[in-house]
This record gives sequence, structure tokens and C-alpha cells, in this order.
Amino acid sequence: MKQFFKFMFASMLGTLLLVVLVTLIGIGIVAAIVATASSEETVIAKNTLLHMKLNKEIADRSSKTKFVMGFAGPEKTTGLNDILDNLSKAKTDNNVSGIYLDLSELPAGISTIDEIREGLIDFKTSGKFIWAYSESYTQKSYYLATAADKIYLNPQGNIDFKGLSLEMIFLKGMLEKLDIKMQIIRHGKFKAATEPLFLDKMSPENRKQITELIGDIWEKMLTGISETRKINKDDLNRLADSLIIQTAEAALKYRFVDQLVYKDELIALLKKEQNVDEKKKIQLVSIDKYTNVADLKKPVKGREKIAVIYASGSIAGGEGDDESIGSERISKAIRKAREDDNVKAIVFRINSGGGSALASDVIWREVDLARQVKPVVASLGDVAASGGYYIACAATKIVADPTTITGSIGVFGVIPNMEGLFNKKLGITFDWAMTNKNGDYIPVMKPLSPYQTMMIQREVDNIYDVFTGKVAEGRNLKKEQVDSIGQGRIWSGSDAKTIGLIDEFGGMSKAVELAAGLANIKDYRIISLPEQKEWFEELIDQITGNEPSARIKEVLGADYRYYQYYKEIREMKGVQARMLMDININ
Repeated sequence: MKQFFKFMFASMLGTLLLVVLVTLIGIGIVAAIVATASSEETVIAKNTLLHMKLNKEIADRSSKTKFVMGFAGPEKTTGLNDILDNLSKAKTDNNVSGIYLDLSELPAGISTIDEIREGLIDFKTSGKFIWAYSESYTQKSYYLATAADKIYLNPQGNIDFKGLSLEMIFLKGMLEKLDIKMQIIRHGKFKAATEPLFLDKMSPENRKQITELIGDIWEKMLTGISETRKINKDDLNRLADSLIIQTAEAALKYRFVDQLVYKDELIALLKKEQNVDEKKKIQLVSIDKYTNVADLKKPVKGREKIAVIYASGSIAGGEGDDESIGSERISKAIRKAREDDNVKAIVFRINSGGGSALASDVIWREVDLARQVKPVVASLGDVAASGGYYIACAATKIVADPTTITGSIGVFGVIPNMEGLFNKKLGITFDWAMTNKNGDYIPVMKPLSPYQTMMIQREVDNIYDVFTGKVAEGRNLKKEQVDSIGQGRIWSGSDAKTIGLIDEFGGMSKAVELAAGLANIKDYRIISLPEQKEWFEELIDQITGNEPSARIKEVLGADYRYYQYYKEIREMKGVQARMLMDININ
């Protein structure tokens, strides 16, 4: 009987494994078909409109085909790099007659939007037209729309134009309810990085710097809108304060839009603009598909290369992925570019609020080594602050948008004391047996001793001293000067240029142009690093649970940022060089 059950269970297990294997192969075939189809060259006809519907999150770098199990299925996300390349390509493509901006929600940072807007303005120098349409515009989508020649709005729509606000999450109340005490050791008088852990609202100092930050961003937006819509900035502020632009009629009256039309009326106007017969369809190509259109006017590039290295997300040790900065993965990419004699310059694209100070220093070392043999241009995205600035400061040149959030040169350590949670709330107690009096260093189930606190403070102060020293060296500033603009304070890109933290304004295109000039090369190819995983590796990671973020993001949608914020706090280890703030500009 034992043998019978043994063979029966073995047979069942074998059948189960076979089913799993067949399922995997089936999924793989589907994903392979999608991946192949998405990479096939797209051919477009004359008089085609480039249809830009930017309703998905815009990362710095396009992903390969991603298979989100159980949810959206295989899909390829178009990143900022391809959007900018497509605008440049469409500018000289005789088959593209114009751009149709189809806008609603725009899930992207303001610096990313600003780079796309600059790309659209450059596209218009070709003499081709850009029309924008939406049923309703958010402030960010309207800012992008103002790059268009004409802005259309649904007759029952509206424009959310009210000025900027910045939302911060504070955890003090929750921690008190759980009886968790956060022991914070920091260096820097601007303590905003850790305020969410011990306050329930902004301190006066933090409110001041945040207000100045969003004020700079708002000024940049107003300047752009004023220049293209010919509306005085004082009038724009007055309209924002009064909330007048809440109806379609008001938007038309105050010249925010050119015409109120329904979608069918817009299509009729587009047909007339393009001399298309009323009974025929407009030729449209999506921004995703246009990526696969051959660029016939792009010159053949030589063997010389510029490596663009992408670093996005929280900084930590280990491998990381496209959404997190692993010191091992990014260091390897920089080293690969440094050791490749055909790579004549490096563009280091950074979008990060920081993270582990140690991991940041590991990456800094590779940037410093690379700078000694070839030009390295750091391109700062929406956020490149604290550890995000640490890994940039060794670059030959630093380029940022005026709206980039940067600086935050400061470090801290956070050690939770969870004694109250386990003892008072759960009735669990702990005891220790040690060979030495600090054998429990660093404890999380009881308070730090005064000596242990002193040792951590010494480490924090030392790392801050190293951080400011490296910024001083990289930026050719005095250390005392770096300390005066450091102390954990955050700056806009606009202010960062004034105080010497960046060299020039611009986005990725500007950074590549600057890198080519520093390397004295004209004919070159661009390669992207780190190398991205193939679709099958992505699939295996999701099956084995190594990459759950895609599934979680699909379920949570816009609320994913709260999960990400919690995850970053939970995973903090060692001294941190990061902004412990979930910055969400509305």
C-alpha cells in the first residue's frame, strides 16, 4: 500500500509539474509573439499625425516588453528617451504632418514634462503644427498643452488652474498609536528629511524651503504659459487665486484655449487642416508604434559611442532593477562604459531622492574613476537629491531642469525602538545575554544607550563630512561653502545653478549634446546601460516572486506611491543620505 501511495503522489506531482511547464511555455510563446510584433519596423503613410496620448507613467527609459501576470498582460512602456527621440525624428519625417496631443491625466514629474515640452517647441521649428485636445486638463497636462499651436477643450470640460501645492505624509500619529519611538540621529539644521517621523506637520523651516521650491517651479510654469499663450504672468496668478478657470467658457474667455469642441468636431477640423476627405479616416500613429519607424535622415554613426546610464529609484546595496538603484548593478554599468575604449563619453541620468549613504559612495567612486578617463555628464531628472546628488557630484558637468528637486546634502540615521509595541501592545518581552556590554548594538527592541547614540552620531557626522568634502571637490567649491548650502536643505534646479550645484539647464538631449562636445565627437552611437532583462527573465522573476512591483503597481494605481514610501522606510539600513519625504506636487 505504501508503494501505491508513493507512486500515486509521484505521478500527481509529475502531472502538476508538466501542467506548470506547459503553461510557462504557452505564456512564453505569447510573450515572444508580442515582443517580436512590438519590435517590427512600422511603416507610415504620407500625411500621418503623430498621436501622443501620454496617459501612462513616463519613466526615463523605455522598458522592454513587460509581462504583468494576471493583470494587464504583455506591454511595452515608452520612456522619456524614446519620446524625445521620436519628436526629433518626426521633425524631419516627411510622412509626419503634425502632432495630435491627446491629453488627460499626465502621470509624470514636472521636469519630465518640461523636457517633453521643450521637445515639442523644437518640433514646431519644422513648420509642422501641434494641436492639443482634452475633455479636461490638469495643471501639468495644460502646461504641456501650451506648447501646441492650438488648444482645444470639450465644451463641458474644465482646466484645473489653481497654483501648486505639495503634499507630505507624516507618520508621527501612527507611530504613537503603535507605541514605536523613532530614534533619529542626524546632521543638518534642515531636518525635513526626518520630520515625517516625529512631527504631524511641517516645521516653519521646512515650510519655508518647500514654499520656495514650489514657488520656483510655479514661476517656471507661468513663464512658459505666458510666453506661448501671450497672457501676463500677473494675470495668470490672479486667475489662479480666484479659481476662475473652472469652466470651459471661462477658459475660452481668458484665452487659455482657442476653441471649445467635441471630439467629432475636432476630428472634422483635423481633416480640414490635412485636406482629408470627410468620409476617410485620419492617418494616426501612436508614439509607441512610431518608435519602430525607421529614421531615414539619421546619419550612419561610427564606432564611437556615448553611453547613457540610467539610475532611477531608491539607492541601496545589491543589484536593484529599473525602478531601484542597486550599487552593484549601476557600478558595473559605469565600469563597463569606462573600460570600453569606443565609449568616448558617459551621460549619467539620475532620478532619485537618495538612500543608503554607503551604496551612494560605492557609485560615487565609479563616477569619479570614469571622470578621470572620459567626460561624464550627470543629467538630473525630476529629483536628484541627497544620495541622488551624492552620486552626481563627481561628474565633469551637471545638467538639470530649473524644476529639478536637488541638493538635500545631509545624512541621518533612524533606529526604531519597538519595545512599546511588543511589550505594551502585544505582551511580548525580550531579554539579552551578551559577552560584551555593547553586544546588542544596534538594538531595535529597547532604547539606545547614551554611548550607542554618541557612536551613531559620530558616524553620521563623519559621513556628512565626507559627503560635503566630495561635493566641494567635484564642484570646485570650498567645503565651508558646501556646508552653508547643505545641512539637508533642498533646492530647485533654478537655485542650484545660482549656488553652483549644477552647471547648465537642460534635459537628456542637452546632456548628450554637452557630452559629445566635451569628447570632441560628432558621429557617434548611443548605447543604454545597464542592460535590461529580456521578457523571459522578467516572467521568471514574477513567477518566482522576485519582482512583485509590477503586479502591485497595477493593483494600486496612483496609490502605489504610498506603498513605495512605506517600503523605502521599512528597508532603510545604516546611515541614510535620502529625502524621507514623499513629494507629490499637485
